[in-house]
This record gives sequence, C-alpha cells and structure tokens, in this order.
Amino acid sequence: MAGSRRKRSVEAVDAIEPPGNLDVVAGVVSVTVLVEVLSNLSGSEVWLLGLLVFLPGTASALCTVVQTAFVAAWTALVVTATVVVRAPLDGHWLDRVLLVLFTLALGGISVYACHRRVGREREMLRLRSTAAAMQRHILHPLPLVTDDVLVTGVYEPVQEDRLVGGDIYDVVASPFGTRVLIGDVQGKGLAAVGAAFAVIGAFREAAHREPTLTALVDALDAAVVRHNSYAEQTGEDERFVTALILGIDAEEEAQVVNCGHVPPLLMHDGLVTTPALDTGVPLGLAELAVEPTTVDWFDFRAGSTLLLSTDGLTETRADDGTFYPLDERLSKHLGLSPTELPRALYEDALAFSGDDRRQDDIAILTVRRAAHL
Repeated sequence: MAGSRRKRSVEAVDAIEPPGNLDVVAGVVSVTVLVEVLSNLSGSEVWLLGLLVFLPGTASALCTVVQTAFVAAWTALVVTATVVVRAPLDGHWLDRVLLVLFTLALGGISVYACHRRVGREREMLRLRSTAAAMQRHILHPLPLVTDDVLVTGVYEPVQEDRLVGGDIYDVVASPFGTRVLIGDVQGKGLAAVGAAFAVIGAFREAAHREPTLTALVDALDAAVVRHNSYAEQTGEDERFVTALILGIDAEEEAQVVNCGHVPPLLMHDGLVTTPALDTGVPLGLAELAVEPTTVDWFDFRAGSTLLLSTDGLTETRADDGTFYPLDERLSKHLGLSPTELPRALYEDALAFSGDDRRQDDIAILTVRRAAHL
C-alpha cells in the first residue's frame, strides 16, 4: 500500500505526457483555420496577434522541444505569409514588419522556455528516482511479515512532492522476537528527516543486539543525542522523537515502551481497548526523565490486532476545530481486515478534515498477531 503510493509519487513528476505529433499538427491546423476565418470576417490583423502569435507559448508548456519548434515555425510562416499576401498596401509596412519580428521573437523564446522546462523535469525525475531508491532502504515497503506478526499500513507525507517525512516506522525480526517501531520526529524539513534516519539506523542495529527493550530504547535515545550534537555544530535545530517500541514473541503478551507517543489500540473479538501504559519522555530527552525507562506488558493473543499511528491522524481537525475521534471512527471499521483498515482510516480522516486541512505527516500501522501461536 505504502509502496505503491511511493511509486505513484515518483511517476507524478512525468505525469503530464506530451501530446502526440498528430495531435499537435491537428491542433495547430485547426487554430490556424479558425484564425484565418476570423481574420476574414473581421478584416483585422489583430486576430493574428491575439489568437495565433501566442500559440508557441502554449506549446512550450505542454509539448516537447521539437513540437514547440514546429509550432513556432508554422506560426511564423503563417503570420509572414498572411501579412505579405493579405495586408493592404497602405504604406504601414513598419507595423507589419514589427508583427513578423514579434512572432519570430516569441517563437524563439517559446522554444527556449520549453527546453528549460524539459530539462528541469528530467532533473527532477532523476532526483526523485534517487530519493525513491533511498526511501526503499529507509522505510521498508509494507506489508512486512515475521514469524510473529503481519504489519501493514499507510505512510503519507503532508507534502505530496515529498517522499520522506518526519514519521518513521520499522519492523525487525530479531533473535529476541519481533521488534516494531513507530515514531514521529519533532518539526519538519530536512533536519527532521535527518533525525528520522538516525533513529531508524540505530533501531535496525540495536534490535538485533540488545536483548531487552529498555536497552534498545537507550540505544535509540543515544542516537538522537548524537544527531543533535552534530546538528548543534552545523547550526541546525535539535530534535526529539516520540516513539512506541514493541517486542512481540511467541508468548501471549507483548512488551512496549512508550516514549511520549500516541498509545496503541488493541482490537480483539470485536472490542477496542487501550492498553494501560506508562508514558516516558521522547527520545533525545532521557536526561530530563525523573523515572528510568520501564517496560509495560499487555495481552496480545492469537488473532488480535494492534493499531499504531502518529499524531498526524489523531490531531487531524475538522472545519470547526475538533480533532479526529479515532476511537469512535475505529469502532465503525472493525469489520475490515487489518490490511484494509489503515487506508480506510486515512481516507476517513481526510473526509473528516475536508481534504485540505492536514497539517502533518500520517503513519498508520496494523500489527496482526498470527491466528495460531
């Protein structure tokens, strides 16, 4: 789901396909005939200036360079021929010469503008293709499957043209069971993305090394501190990261450490509950914590599903300023499968907000426990 979305984002750069050559020829000829008819009816060359001279400018925004050059050459030929053949010999040669020169100049400018546009589109496509390749290594495409769970969901950056945002997730099948991470970096922009990369890299390494969730969380916090130290040296803002880290193995209980993040929701036998969890400080702020990091346990039986999200979902606002009622809306979607639920909630949140009030990235994951342990 998220993987297909990223693919569409990369292809969006080249979404406006240039028209075919036959379409261009047909369009230019049709406009020329229309202009000639109007010129005959009006008896004025103003129609040429107003309806034909600017045709290359339109082509430069939609067509290829060769097509735009053809439109410019055709326009210059028609205007020149019309001025020479049809213009009355009234002595106003200067006006007619200026019209031809204006047509030639505008045609040349249009071809140059088209060349620049095509070049920028190609460069942007290369950059986005590189970003997409990077993202496949940073945020693994969903769904992800381990011996313990099936994890699927949606990931939607707030900016349509941005492939990576401040929300993060990952799943690691470690020697100690499945470790699941979902987090939200404070702030936006490239600095926030840098902090996100630091946390994901640390999680993938420490999840295999650390036997306990507390040690894993300590490693993530240290990664954020190191990133902030580097950011301070380069003049960037320091960041903290809210996160939820889960440990799931063959037992009927799951472990979780909540670092200031949105709590999970547990769905089982048609009921939705919120596990009772202690909430610690976000990653990067462990030195400010009064209590040490603690691990909570809750029942996570066969056939159960956890819903994890970032605050981009819970803080979606309606026109009147009310927040998206996740618990209430979730109860109306319990009949959906875990693979369908994240997309349904995302689209429901967009409808709730009026489609244009989303101010943050959104990540929604479902973690489905295998039906039989």
